[in-house]
Amino acid sequence: MNILVFGAGVQGSYLAHVLVQGGHDVTVLARGKRAEELEEKGVVIRHYVQRKTTFDPVRVIRTLEPGDLYDLIFVMMKYSDFGAVLPILANNESRNIILVGNNMDTYSMQDYLKAGRSPKQVAFGFQTTAGTRVDGQVICIRGGHGQMVIGGLNSPIPFRSLLEQAFKRTKYKLNYHNQIDAWLKNHMVLVVPMTMVILFHGFQMKQVVRDDKRLRQLVAAMGEGFHVLDSLGYPLTPVGQASWIIRYPRLVRWALKLFFSLPISRLIDGTDVELNALNYTFAELRTSSNVPTPNWDALEAERRIIQS
Repeated sequence: MNILVFGAGVQGSYLAHVLVQGGHDVTVLARGKRAEELEEKGVVIRHYVQRKTTFDPVRVIRTLEPGDLYDLIFVMMKYSDFGAVLPILANNESRNIILVGNNMDTYSMQDYLKAGRSPKQVAFGFQTTAGTRVDGQVICIRGGHGQMVIGGLNSPIPFRSLLEQAFKRTKYKLNYHNQIDAWLKNHMVLVVPMTMVILFHGFQMKQVVRDDKRLRQLVAAMGEGFHVLDSLGYPLTPVGQASWIIRYPRLVRWALKLFFSLPISRLIDGTDVELNALNYTFAELRTSSNVPTPNWDALEAERRIIQS
């Protein structure tokens, strides 16, 4: 299969590695220094837990032209970057698009792509890998062989057979979800408060572990976020996740302390730009809900002070 991975950060690099191992013709869209690194050395990944390094040659492009045809296009972007690439995708003649990553605007993005140059079939996903990039090498954290939560909006993915074919010769898992929009919003409720606290301490995880006040606020803010979603009719998914966090905040706080004390936590990546974009969009949902969010509000207000 002819597959494009649009984006060459941690997520895109690992997906490209999997698809190359699956025997496909993989092209990666990257720009600037990252494109040069890929052309010179290919996709270099240090698999942190597995303690191995892999090297995969890929074809590199810097722009996607309207007539460039691919069987599948995986768009591996931060939420704040999707807006810049949607016009490029809409103007391309490829049919099957998967937008992968944090996303609060699935329906509007799908509508935009379907109104483009040629009919589009759109799916949304989230790859459960993490890590960072250092000196041209991706340091990737993953369990097993990697997996993606993936689904279509209001109906099954129409090109599921192509997806199955893409990963047939790999051990990568596709976990199909029939409420992917809700899943992504639930995931955002976890991501935003945690990232606010981490960025407050400048990724100094030892400081995060010692900041008991903000860890309490973090867990409480997650619970508030789930209440907001529930009040607006969004399913709380995965099943049990929200109730566990709401019912056992002390246990969750200690689990976070343990995680942030591990060396692996230092490889967490995150940006102010994506955080602000996610939080801004969720603020619209909070305004629509009558659920009070004092802890979320306190973390948000503190971030505004720091950024001013």
